[in-house]
Amino acid sequence: MAVKERMGLVVSDKMDKTVVVAVENRSPHPKYGKIVVKTKRYKAHDAENQCKEGDRVRIQETRPLSRTKRWQVVEIIRAKEQASQ
Repeated sequence: MAVKERMGLVVSDKMDKTVVVAVENRSPHPKYGKIVVKTKRYKAHDAENQCKEGDRVRIQETRPLSRTKRWQVVEIIRAKEQASQ
């Protein structure tokens, strides 16, 4: 059985060793054909607290780590660019 993987955007990093990742799913409406965007939020384990808000990450399904955590961060694809001061 293949391991499920998703790519998404980190929307919250306020918890310790946990990030909230929003994954967008774009699909055409079955009757009207318009592209419908659905967003699902996953809590993912981030052991080193490396992820920051705005990062694009890849997450992978894993065993239950807590009541709501069933995903873990595999890699940070693109870190959010820091604004120059």
